Amino acid sequence: GFRISYGGAQAHFGITPDVTTMGKVIGGGLPVGAYGGRRDIMEMVAPAGPMYQAGTLSGNPLAMTAGIKTLEILSRPGQYEELDRLTKKLVAGVLEAGKAAGHDICGGSISGMFGFFFCEGPVNNFQDAKQSDTDKFAKWHRKMLERGVYLAPSQYEAGFMSLAHTDADVEATIAAATAVFAEI
Repeated sequence: GFRISYGGAQAHFGITPDVTTMGKVIGGGLPVGAYGGRRDIMEMVAPAGPMYQAGTLSGNPLAMTAGIKTLEILSRPGQYEELDRLTKKLVAGVLEAGKAAGHDICGGSISGMFGFFFCEGPVNNFQDAKQSDTDKFAKWHRKMLERGVYLAPSQYEAGFMSLAHTDADVEATIAAATAVFAEI
């Protein structure tokens, strides 16, 4: 998708994939998907090739309009820089609050995606992540929900910042996390 750059992860990391898949982002969050790839692969799809592909919502006008508008907004100067700034502010604030309350917590982000693990860290792979305190994460998640903050319900899922979020939203989330860390 377009969460980390306008060209997706492949542009950010300088990768040329054989096949690219896109989910709801190309429909502005509405149900749609698309794929594209090298000519030799795409020529396998009908009508050029033997593989038939169709979809109930293919080309849905509402989804396509929403997707075009989303891409238009993301193409404006400074959008990804703002996502990155807000996300880094959130992650730094939550980590600082957790450590100040005596918790082993680590986390990180890339553009508008973030995550937290209840362990000393760092978490570089699945084996590292499995060493985290998932029970504490579950308690933290439930207590955050009680304060009106909806985060990814598992440490194995990413959280997402959006351009609709503000500094006030981030500060309120950090304040809620600070209160929760004092309780758990």
